[in-house]
Amino acid sequence: MKLALIGATGFVGSKILAEALSRGHQVTAIVRHPEKLQPQPKLTAKKGNVYDEVEIAALVAGHDAVISAFNPGWGDPDIYELHVKGSRAIYAGVKRAGVKRLLVVGGAGSLEVAPGVQLVDTPHFPAEYKGGARGAREALNLLKRETGLDWTFVSPPVFLEPGQRTGTFRVGGDQVLMGPEGPARISLEDLAMAIINEIEQPKHGRRRFTVGY
Repeated sequence: MKLALIGATGFVGSKILAEALSRGHQVTAIVRHPEKLQPQPKLTAKKGNVYDEVEIAALVAGHDAVISAFNPGWGDPDIYELHVKGSRAIYAGVKRAGVKRLLVVGGAGSLEVAPGVQLVDTPHFPAEYKGGARGAREALNLLKRETGLDWTFVSPPVFLEPGQRTGTFRVGGDQVLMGPEGPARISLEDLAMAIINEIEQPKHGRRRFTVGY
């Protein structure tokens, strides 16, 4: 497939890029600093401004699907506003380009811990991550109101870290996945695998899913 990947040098995006290339897909990596990407077969690096829908549209036109691993940066005090602004521009740009398939990587904060209670709204959710988690939640809410895209939203589990590519994990919906010792975890490598699996064989059209061990 011909894929456009926004945020290909990030924490999650870099693993998605590696997984997509390992499966033989042709990837256009849309990043702020293309020079950070080493040349590889089937990889085209493009500099892009995620806050400009016209620029995004030009970059993603002609692709089979767009994967957005956009994150403004956890250290930015305006992360909520920037996350919403970037998400709006990305969605509008993908639609403008005529690409129907969009997969968005979000966070675990909008997963439910009880009916109607999301993780980000619980008392013990880390304050330093609340802005970003609320931004990702609003990105999901924007998608839920979207009628012009065949979208999927992916939430990682509570714990996400570099590790092994095992190919063995559980798939859930809107609730926090739990393991025998508490909230589930997953490696970045297996999260990337789940994302490319969904791109190749869609099973969660117009809804969110999560994964974990």
